[in-house]
Amino acid sequence: MTLSISVLLSGSGTTLQNLIDRRDAGELDVSFNCVIASRTDAYGLERARNHGIPAIPLPRREYADHAAYNAAVWREIRNHKADLVVLAGYMLFLDVPADFVNRIMNVHPALIPAFCGHKMYGHHVHEAVLAYGAKVTGATVHFVDDQYDHGPIILQEAIPVLQDDTPDSLAERVQALERSLYPQAIQHFAEGRITVQGRIVRID
Repeated sequence: MTLSISVLLSGSGTTLQNLIDRRDAGELDVSFNCVIASRTDAYGLERARNHGIPAIPLPRREYADHAAYNAAVWREIRNHKADLVVLAGYMLFLDVPADFVNRIMNVHPALIPAFCGHKMYGHHVHEAVLAYGAKVTGATVHFVDDQYDHGPIILQEAIPVLQDDTPDSLAERVQALERSLYPQAIQHFAEGRITVQGRIVRID
């Protein structure tokens, strides 16, 4: 059975494009029911349109408050009957309703619980890793809960931090890891191989 996914993003949509490419290569059993962007100028919307995926701009500034905005997001997700919600560079906090617990995924560019949390995203993470002198970093795919970068961990993989690394060079290698791990986790979900017991995720 093909997994129906809604993708939420705020920017260029490189993660979305990777997932589309994996699907087209036969590596990912998903259909994209919609792409929702928190900004009208997010290039990820154009990527969606280029592939015939419903592209929905929902700019945050058009809503009175966080609750009203989240209600609008979830209205679209439910209207499109998503099995799974995939965050792909989505820069806003997403409330998790009871019926979507362990049905929202995110990828983080570090080894949670290190270098994560509010305002720890993108280059901020890699700069923090280098400033701390960490010898390893990596990527984590996790379910989303009601705290930043906190939900049950699905997959993690580490890479060494090299002595001559810069935030850019480190980001490049971590992003390559994310492009591999995220589709793997989504495919495990599509195949019904994931079970969650508390914080422990088991993959059959």
